Amino acid sequence: MFMANLMDAEKTKSLLNTILVLKDIKEAKAFFRDLLTEAELDEFGNRWLAARMLNDGVSYNVIQKTTGLSTTTIARISKWLKRGRGGYKLMLKRFPLQNHHHNSSPVGKGLS
Repeated sequence: MFMANLMDAEKTKSLLNTILVLKDIKEAKAFFRDLLTEAELDEFGNRWLAARMLNDGVSYNVIQKTTGLSTTTIARISKWLKRGRGGYKLMLKRFPLQNHHHNSSPVGKGLS
């Protein structure tokens, strides 16, 4: 299935609409903890951290050591950051890294 078709699928639209109605971090934690495994939460948190670090000019080597992501995944994130649909760029404008410590993911074990 092509990405455009996947994004337009009713089940995907339903999920995205559900995310949009979450009221606060408490609701988001509860929903995503039920929806995703701990490993998936950690992976998504690491990917978002990697995007923020890439945006700040951090090297692949440091990102890999900090997040545990493969260089292939980091390269994919970099590609979408530069030539994606603008989702990373939009969120980076709203939530920049702002000198956060590079040793923790914003999503992870704290959701259990």
